[in-house]
Amino acid sequence: MDNFARLLKQSWTLVEEDRDRLSGRFYARLFLLDPELRRLFPAEMTGQGDRILDAIVTATQVMDDPESFDEYLRSLGRDHRKYHVDTAHYATMGVALLDALRCTAGAGWSLEYDQAWREAYAAITATMLAGAESDPNPPFWHAEVLTHERLGADTAVLTVRALQHPLVWKAGQYVSVEVPRHLPRVWRTYSVANAPNDDNVLEFHVRTPAGAGWVSGALVRRTRPGDLLRVAAPMGSMTVDRDSGRDILCVAGGVGLAPVKAIVEELAGWNRARWVHVFYGARHADELYGLAGLEELVAAHPWLSVTPSCSEDPDFGGERGDVSEVIARYGPWTTHDCYVSGSAAMVRATLRALAGDDVPPQHIRYDTFGNL
Repeated sequence: MDNFARLLKQSWTLVEEDRDRLSGRFYARLFLLDPELRRLFPAEMTGQGDRILDAIVTATQVMDDPESFDEYLRSLGRDHRKYHVDTAHYATMGVALLDALRCTAGAGWSLEYDQAWREAYAAITATMLAGAESDPNPPFWHAEVLTHERLGADTAVLTVRALQHPLVWKAGQYVSVEVPRHLPRVWRTYSVANAPNDDNVLEFHVRTPAGAGWVSGALVRRTRPGDLLRVAAPMGSMTVDRDSGRDILCVAGGVGLAPVKAIVEELAGWNRARWVHVFYGARHADELYGLAGLEELVAAHPWLSVTPSCSEDPDFGGERGDVSEVIARYGPWTTHDCYVSGSAAMVRATLRALAGDDVPPQHIRYDTFGNL
């Protein structure tokens, strides 16, 4: 297995700097092999290649860790049912992937690399298909929008009720969402911002940059109560370890508050012995949209503390600076379970701060909107 994993990682270095070309060749070959596959993808392909390649690369990088490999791929297989992908489609994708890798890598590609990727892809698809076949739930749920609250020009909090079947998730997980009325076959992941409940109601916090027109833009600007969305199977491992006795640190930036809020709500149902410290950062005070709700939880639970901070607001009366800098002032966090959620830059900075504090990597879980 060590040599196998080495070949995969070594061969990836031949193409990792040319991912756009790899993606283009992969899709050109895929649709040439089976033109019918094109209808499974959105009209605008921008971004699709990165997601599928990220999934494949992540899988190959953890093949030397069988437990992570199995868990990740089974979850991915369950999620991919929303695309209506079947066994024959996976086989065609494998042919297209190998052709794209060979062509992009050029003269550096070898028969050893080729065989390693064949075996890796076979193992990947077998595990994904097993995960898909073992899931009794539907590929996705239709969900009705119940409430929609705009918070400024670029942020919205909305609640939806999953229809038909119960949707079971864990606090800290995320789901894929489609807005079929405006963007059919385009999916985007969002963390669920509330703890599981018997009403099948999920809360989402969505922020979109000015002028954006994709899923986040549709959810913030065009979605209304009564609209129907599609929500796919929950994924993600940023969940609370109930067997741990360690205290908890949660670090949230912007709408990264969503999974942290869900985790705190879940803890409110059973925690009595673990101290929970939430650090919530934004650029300006008016972007701390969830602070009032957190303070209500603090008033009800003596084990909870919340420390807000702003990085660009000179009039803010609380902590100043990036949230990663703020937690460094309050440590050490070495004996805590740590949960981090926010932009890629914020998560990177926080992970560096925790590493500098000698927090063991296995005690850190994170969620990010963006590539680390």
